[in-house]
Amino acid sequence: MTASKKTVSKPAEAAAAGDDFIPVVLEPGTVAPDFALPAEGGPLRLSDLRGKPVVVYFYPKDDTSGCTREALDFSALTPQFAAAGATVIGISPDSVASHTKFKAKHDLAVALASDETTETCLAYGVWARKSMYGRSYMGVERSTFLIDAEGRIATVWRKVKVPGHAEAVLKAVEAL
Repeated sequence: MTASKKTVSKPAEAAAAGDDFIPVVLEPGTVAPDFALPAEGGPLRLSDLRGKPVVVYFYPKDDTSGCTREALDFSALTPQFAAAGATVIGISPDSVASHTKFKAKHDLAVALASDETTETCLAYGVWARKSMYGRSYMGVERSTFLIDAEGRIATVWRKVKVPGHAEAVLKAVEAL
């Protein structure tokens, strides 16, 4: 007996989708889904950044080892990203309050947006089935999207390994 596969687009559907959940797959050349997410300084809207490159990196959780390293690496390169005309935004399901503490604790220079509903994670196809210690659950698959000045996805990195990643993204931004 085979179950029918379905693509879901709402967090409640994703939670109920079980084994049939198939994430959206965004490819280079696709128009990047717009978002308006809460952040420390007010809402971050992708459409407000049209006209310059934007790096959107999705990460699982504030103040965990890999996520901290990734945020520190992007923060360290903030002047180079700015010189290339690019904005860097980190997105996770953590709250704005959690992001504020995370930024202060590690002196982060990147903008962090809160996607507590996971709607943006779903739109970008990074809300995925994961497993740890034999337990299966839904969570963020570490991924990065480089969006060009016209709002199209230029490059996608999925299942990101943190070491050297921020540098690779910077090279891609500089090559636009």
